[in-house]
Amino acid sequence: MIAKTTHIKDTKNLVGSLPAIRYMKPKYLYIAMANARCPKADLYIKEGDHVNSFQVIGMRHGPFFEQPIHATCSGTYVGLEKHYHRNGKLTDFIKIKNDFKETFDHSVKERSDEEIKALTKEEMTEIIKDCANVGLGGSSFPTFVKFQTDKPIKMILVNGIECEPYITADHRLMLEFPYRVMEAIKYTMQAFNCKQAKICIKSKYTDIKRVYEQVLKEYVGSGIELCCVGNYYPQGWEVEMIRNATGIQLKPGELPSSQGIIDFNVSTMVGIYKAIKYNMPVIKRFITVTGDGINYPKNFRVKVGTSIKELIPLCGGYKHPDKEKVFILGGPMMGASVPSDDCIITKTVTSIIILDKVNYVEEPCVRCGSCVLSCPVHLEPVQIMNAVKANDKERIKKLNPLKCVECGLCAYSCTSKINVTDYVKRAKIFAKL
Repeated sequence: MIAKTTHIKDTKNLVGSLPAIRYMKPKYLYIAMANARCPKADLYIKEGDHVNSFQVIGMRHGPFFEQPIHATCSGTYVGLEKHYHRNGKLTDFIKIKNDFKETFDHSVKERSDEEIKALTKEEMTEIIKDCANVGLGGSSFPTFVKFQTDKPIKMILVNGIECEPYITADHRLMLEFPYRVMEAIKYTMQAFNCKQAKICIKSKYTDIKRVYEQVLKEYVGSGIELCCVGNYYPQGWEVEMIRNATGIQLKPGELPSSQGIIDFNVSTMVGIYKAIKYNMPVIKRFITVTGDGINYPKNFRVKVGTSIKELIPLCGGYKHPDKEKVFILGGPMMGASVPSDDCIITKTVTSIIILDKVNYVEEPCVRCGSCVLSCPVHLEPVQIMNAVKANDKERIKKLNPLKCVECGLCAYSCTSKINVTDYVKRAKIFAKL
């Protein structure tokens, strides 16, 4: 375990220190029709139609909001194809043949600094809504909903912690686009009439610290500062970040806005910058492709809709092609496993982790307490597991599984190799009935 952990740490440090590779010209791009938050969608184009980059080509329907679907290149709509989505399910994707002309939709326009300073919070909210901005750390929660809060906001926190193993996509974004991050913070502070903001990173990220200490010299008096927090998982969980950055401990279910705080992932902030400055939705993102199943782990900046299959050869291919692989979209702790590399990069895919499959044998629980000690919300995962096995719904509800943040630490720490997290997820379904 120590050797494996050291290998992950060394690989993450190395990949995070190398510039991301730009891969912007795949022959085809694939845009998901539906997603986890929007199960239904309408398509506005028909086969053979020409589309432009950033054009609205459909509309997703969620439980309390609608979300425009944007083309991520100019080209021709070919039809629908099924591929694996980041939720682990086969999903219909809109297939567009790239014409490589990068013709922009008429909606794209650059706003001057004076125009931006004149924008109200309501106007910014509408811009962000029309650009379909969502939480790019993986949550996919609509950003405009956060902007709609009527609570007074005293502090904005930018989450650049990226605490899961392997992933360094946000790390590269912060190093390569610091001024976009800073301008997005300024826009957000303007919207909320907020005088203070903190960029939260792990204390060990000395390279990011050096860059932002230098950049912040150009923003003297802005109220923006760097905040170094803990070097542990799940430090990126908003409750932990808020506690360490501000000293405020949120109660279970309490929204940060109730304490005068609002927080955004750093990639989400750059999405806000593009929306406000250029009226552009997110059609590009950083992604980490890594794991012991490929030869050369790397970070890429790619178009949303790029097939993972196109990036594997750029990483030197599979290290052991004859071995069965495990594919994880997102982090190894909270990501979704898919059965093949036939998966697509959506807005919220932070990484694809490719591992040589290892068959673990689940053993009986020895009641060591590791899952209890590791749980950040102080649950009793084994008790929840036993209640699920017994189909005891009343007992499940008393154990309060809805507090679970699905960080995966209970399964990771289990000495018997039991997937405890899966039982807790099932318990959450029972608790909602």
